[in-house]
Amino acid sequence: MSVICEPTAIPDVCLFTPQVHGDARGFFLQTYQTIEYAAAGLDRVFVQDNLSRSRRDTVRGLHYQLRHPQAKLVSVMRGAVLDVAVDIRRGSPTFGTFVVAELSEENRHQLYIPEGFAHGFRVLSESADFFYKCTDHYAPGDEYGVRWNDPALAIPWGDLSTPVVSTKDQQLPRLADVPPDTLPEFKRKEA
Repeated sequence: MSVICEPTAIPDVCLFTPQVHGDARGFFLQTYQTIEYAAAGLDRVFVQDNLSRSRRDTVRGLHYQLRHPQAKLVSVMRGAVLDVAVDIRRGSPTFGTFVVAELSEENRHQLYIPEGFAHGFRVLSESADFFYKCTDHYAPGDEYGVRWNDPALAIPWGDLSTPVVSTKDQQLPRLADVPPDTLPEFKRKEA
């Protein structure tokens, strides 16, 4: 198997480390293969791939869709980011907690973020190319979010004196101010 899944502090969020094959010419790695990822516990169908480029200290997020929830498999093709997944599922035993992972072109880690999580990242390098696979399509009008610097969440973004944040993201509510009917609901897995 060429991919390894490491569990995180929140069940269902998983850090994958694909196997990198390198030599004097460079390297090769398989960024996704259905059978191998399913064997590692990620048996999902992805319908959309996205790529964004952002400059140093850009913070994107924390975003989610409610009626068209997207699970994501995220990675960095160039540069480095601090990636964050926050559990916002009403009734979840880990509601309001988060997983933070550094994703970079050096470590080639991928973070799997299931539906029901708000997602965001901070660019640590001069710029970063951020790639992610989604299980549902982007749905305009179904965009929600939580303020990236919500003091109650206390996400350790690092030394960030001048964040680059969109006007839209600056206006997102704190988690405590999000109307409950616009938060996903936690669904227990059947045994």
